[in-house]
Amino acid sequence: MAVVVEQTIPFPASTLDLHNSQRWSSLFPLIRPTVKAVRNANGSHVLIDSALLKSKTVFIAAVGRSGALSSKVLDDRDVVAIATEHDGVEVTAQDVQQLLQAESEIKSQGIVVARVGKKRKVEQHSDDLVEVHTGSELELDHILHLLGSATDTCRGSIQEVTNLLQVFNERTSVAHTKFHVEKAEGNPAVLQAGGVAGFEKAKHAVERDLKHVMKAHAAQDGDVTYSVHYSDINGLSRLENYIIAGEVAQYLESQSMPYRLSHSTVLNHSDAARGFSISIFPVPSRYLVAQPKPQQHVATLVANESGTQQRSSGSKSRITFDDAGIRRRIQAGCDAVIKAEPIITDYDEKVGDGDCGYTLRDGAKQVLSFIEGKDLTQLPEIVSQLVSELEVNMGGTSGALYCIYLTALASALASEQMVSAALKAALEQLMKYTRARLGDRTMMDALIPYIETLESTGDVKEAVQRAKQGVEGTKTMEASLGRSAYLDESATQGVPDPGAYGLLILMEGMSGV
Repeated sequence: MAVVVEQTIPFPASTLDLHNSQRWSSLFPLIRPTVKAVRNANGSHVLIDSALLKSKTVFIAAVGRSGALSSKVLDDRDVVAIATEHDGVEVTAQDVQQLLQAESEIKSQGIVVARVGKKRKVEQHSDDLVEVHTGSELELDHILHLLGSATDTCRGSIQEVTNLLQVFNERTSVAHTKFHVEKAEGNPAVLQAGGVAGFEKAKHAVERDLKHVMKAHAAQDGDVTYSVHYSDINGLSRLENYIIAGEVAQYLESQSMPYRLSHSTVLNHSDAARGFSISIFPVPSRYLVAQPKPQQHVATLVANESGTQQRSSGSKSRITFDDAGIRRRIQAGCDAVIKAEPIITDYDEKVGDGDCGYTLRDGAKQVLSFIEGKDLTQLPEIVSQLVSELEVNMGGTSGALYCIYLTALASALASEQMVSAALKAALEQLMKYTRARLGDRTMMDALIPYIETLESTGDVKEAVQRAKQGVEGTKTMEASLGRSAYLDESATQGVPDPGAYGLLILMEGMSGV
């Protein structure tokens, strides 16, 4: 998982002009053609999704400020109306109701208007109009998901929805994690409820937050479903969000807690620090049904030459592997990466997230720990098992790429007749999952020349030399992918790509060069 303290935005705020309500009312209908922009009497913009006006359930509307609308508000297909306030002009619940009634041809079951306020409260303005104030964007997004996922019986009654919202405001607890500019215990630091702590794994940070919020829900009477919503703050990557979601789900499964999980992205304009927040609400099951448990992964079956099927991780290899020799190479490569962590981190702090060194170091430590006591003569199976460990413990984009490559390598080592051919086959699989190629200033500038040279010449020293030339070349390349692509070209000049450099160190160590 990448540890970037501040968000990276490729365009300045003046160019984005996100606070201009006119910009939102012009662009959003282009994104969602069923949305119509209308104005109320005081000039505020309200975006109404005409496709939802025929719904026989309670209408859901959200009120926010232009530029501060979360991804949940923009993506949610259950939100009938989005109102944007500007220049101190408030959009009232009655304003939203009047516009919806004017646009709708049928009478709704009622209207709920949700907005961020100074404190949580529920106001029932009339029999068919309820307004809910939340304490944060996180809670607003949580409510929008909750109302969209509630049972049909609940969504069909304004009174049931009101009861649900009142219970939400009483029982919901939240926790926040923010990446800190300082380091703690030699690792990147995160600020949580218990103070500043060292960040080693996403699993630990998520567990601390969940244990904190669950203190308020230690004893629950009756049948409940845990509605869990998390927001990444100021733009975590898709991979990072998958990691957080996975850790949250694993924790809830381990506690045998029925749950429904949701996510949104929130921009904090007053604090550019990145992080994530978690909100948990134990919901009476009559209002919310738990999501199905994810199915267990089943190893892929592949056909061999005779046409029979076998598990790829358990295939008998055509290559003979020497335990002592392989162990010596792996230990040398991992030790070299661990030793080089400060240099890799320094490079990445200049041109990237600042986490590449930590990611590779932690991955190397995990590999060394994993191979202890393992029979490396069964290398394809061992590599396959190793991937399962690295997927959990090695974060960041580079961690994902290593896992994809090693998964393919495990299969190739079981089917190819030479190691160089297996390395090439795994590279071909990796290239199906990434757009990175030679010249894009990535780890591929080291990996591709190494593998192609090794396959064509069989000379390990020459392959390492070509990889080294590739890494040197990244010092003058303009990045087209990754975080470095957002930087001015002058910022990356003279600095090698950290991922390519780290891979080179690994290959040099394993090759004994």
